[in-house]
Amino acid sequence: MHAIEVDGLRKTFPGGVEAVKGIDFEVAPGEVFGLLGPNGAGKSTTIGMLTTTIAPTGGTARLAGFDVATEPLAARAVSSVVFQDSVVDRALTGRRNLEIHARLWRVDRGEAARRGDELVRSLGLGGIVDRPVAGYSGGERRRLEIARALLSQPQVLFLDEPTVGLDPRIRHELLDAIDGLRARTDTTILVTTHYLEEAGRLCDRIAIMHAGRIVGLGAPSELLAGLGPEVLELRVAGNVSHALATLRSNGIAVDDSFALGDTLTVPLGERSGSEAIAAVKALPLATTAISTRQPTLDDVYLRLTGDRLAAAA
Repeated sequence: MHAIEVDGLRKTFPGGVEAVKGIDFEVAPGEVFGLLGPNGAGKSTTIGMLTTTIAPTGGTARLAGFDVATEPLAARAVSSVVFQDSVVDRALTGRRNLEIHARLWRVDRGEAARRGDELVRSLGLGGIVDRPVAGYSGGERRRLEIARALLSQPQVLFLDEPTVGLDPRIRHELLDAIDGLRARTDTTILVTTHYLEEAGRLCDRIAIMHAGRIVGLGAPSELLAGLGPEVLELRVAGNVSHALATLRSNGIAVDDSFALGDTLTVPLGERSGSEAIAAVKALPLATTAISTRQPTLDDVYLRLTGDRLAAAA
């Protein structure tokens, strides 16, 4: 049985706005699955349907075999959510927050204490768990939120933008903590993020959403392989569309090339970087910079969505 099964899932809001247009994916038990996309792509609506807070218009979605539309209580019982905005009580200590959550989920008191102590140790909260949460840093609060969500031993854990708003050092520490969960639990994790390098580090597979559809799905290495080993990057001083058309008409660029501002990115496939640079220099193009580099997930995102990466921030 898959931990998450999504088949033809759709959501149309009043007024005819199609937020999700029939998407399909499956997530295996224990897998870390990333859902990426710019604002308006349908990512948040998808998570809302999977967590039973938004009713689907069509299709099906199941968590551990339970249909989120027809068996919402059972689906909630096998899952847990760490929201983008903090929901812990800042006036209480971290330990008291964990105790109250365990009572709400009807976890046996002795078992809750054992699980809580284990999570406090594994997430590095031992030195602060008995302090009021108001004094926690953003990263410490996020780690407490994760510990709280795991107390009920969910089969599926949703992490909604877990590092948003955190400074780089705290982001790195939190990513280490999430990485560590994989070695100690078989919980399936679905994470949404706008940070593509973060998704590449955490996720076994990534789905990229755009305009309500999934436009890319696979392991990070598989998505990168679609661009080849190198990309050509050149900055032009003139008309970018004309420059791209010139590259295409001369067989240097194909349909998976894209423009971002005055910069063109051209996946090279089997062509060597030196050969591509020489070919570009022979053309009547006003270039201010030209180089080759290895592709990144940013390039995959831009190629698949055709949007500026900044739109995802």
